[in-house]
Amino acid sequence: MNLDRVRDEIIPRRMNAVDALNLATRYQGQWPDHPPPPLEIHIDGKLQVEGNLYTFTNPAIEIGLVHCRALLEFLGLTANKSDRIVNIKGRRPSDIGIEHFSNASGRLSKVDPESALGRYPGGKVEAENALLAVFQITNKGIAHITEDLLENPDHGRLIAFAGLGVPSLVVSYLYTPLGLAAPDYKLTHRKREGV
Repeated sequence: MNLDRVRDEIIPRRMNAVDALNLATRYQGQWPDHPPPPLEIHIDGKLQVEGNLYTFTNPAIEIGLVHCRALLEFLGLTANKSDRIVNIKGRRPSDIGIEHFSNASGRLSKVDPESALGRYPGGKVEAENALLAVFQITNKGIAHITEDLLENPDHGRLIAFAGLGVPSLVVSYLYTPLGLAAPDYKLTHRKREGV
């Protein structure tokens, strides 16, 4: 297991996907009207893809949620059957978790759920609901066809809330204890004109 590659490439790439989730949820909130507005994607200055806003936002939200969940599990966090955020009990032999990393004080530990929830603004209950939404949606809404997202409109707000905090948790519990700066994972984008 190449922990340097995990730390320097894989985790930042996952954090980048969560930042795309954050951007996509903001865009969906800025253009709530139906039908969605047209979208063009330019690559190297040339138009390559035409569609509508959902061409970007839907897959960015779905893959961002999968990466958000993977980062939470990397930190040692999961949802139990009682709808609580708890520590992962065991890992598969091929799993890589935060506890595989060490600093001068020894091995890093799985993140304490209460500590993680306490880092979110707005209270632990709201934070736990947000992280639970990540697990619920990735378990049901993405992996299976379900009406859960349509029946629970609060999930959109909770996803946005969870996505904003997960990269910060990774920085606080992995990079900072290792004495490293946060990786460059944030997307650049332009502010919407007229807003």
